Amino acid sequence: MLDRVDRMLIAVRSRNLAAATFASMLGAQPDRDSRSACLNAHRLVMRLGESELELCEPAGPGPVQEFIDRWGEGLLAAGYASSRFDALAAHLDELGVPLAREDGRLHLPGTSTFGFPMVISPLVERPRIGPVSFFYEATNTLDTDWQVVAQRYATMFKLDASRFSPISSKRFGYEGTLTLFDPPARLDRIELSQTFADRPGAMRRFVERRGGDSLYMCYLETHDFDGLKARMLDAGATLTPRSGDIASEREGLWVHPKNLHGLLLGVSRTSLAWEWSGRPECVQALPVGSGSAAA
Repeated sequence: MLDRVDRMLIAVRSRNLAAATFASMLGAQPDRDSRSACLNAHRLVMRLGESELELCEPAGPGPVQEFIDRWGEGLLAAGYASSRFDALAAHLDELGVPLAREDGRLHLPGTSTFGFPMVISPLVERPRIGPVSFFYEATNTLDTDWQVVAQRYATMFKLDASRFSPISSKRFGYEGTLTLFDPPARLDRIELSQTFADRPGAMRRFVERRGGDSLYMCYLETHDFDGLKARMLDAGATLTPRSGDIASEREGLWVHPKNLHGLLLGVSRTSLAWEWSGRPECVQALPVGSGSAAA
């Protein structure tokens, strides 16, 4: 009953300062300003490709202020959209899942998932803006057995577990699955990455620092990888290439959290993520001599 990775919510000290950063780095465009009573925050919504980015500045004591006081700026919640929103809301009520309703959306705290705060909205189709295509993933880093989490999410959101794609990484020390919603039509999913005490690495350190299951990072796809990379380098970003060096990298990279108000962001060119999402045949060849990936 989930269709899209719809948005990301970032806790920031100044939404206007953060807006300037995301505009410079990613080509995000301010759309509207509002107030969230649920979060007790001023909320500046920016358009980013087909997705949205919500910059949440504390308006006083509440979840956003508590997050910043404890962790500093960073990824507050992952946003998903459903074309069957009312049915999903009723289903979650039937399951007794604790949540809050505000402005026609559902707020699920991390205690209702596995340390993975979510905002669920009705599905809205938006025209693409800028060099980013869309968000397609947020990562749930785990101490809990990933199979337990996968089963719970399949039940909560009525997902078809036969469509999930197992994942593992010696480099990053995790095992898990991608809860793909509609493959091979779309990449949208929750990434479940179980970490282990005997496999030290960045993910494991994050889980231990957060005290267990947690929301770690997110990923976006770009139809103009070279252009977006150049834009971020011009803005002074620290970028880690997927392979080789950043000058020659044309497929994937990570942006250091210090550049995006605490957000660890992965970036991949069009279709590349199918390489590790169970359908490598869906990866489009990188055009030779082109300045950007195929749209």
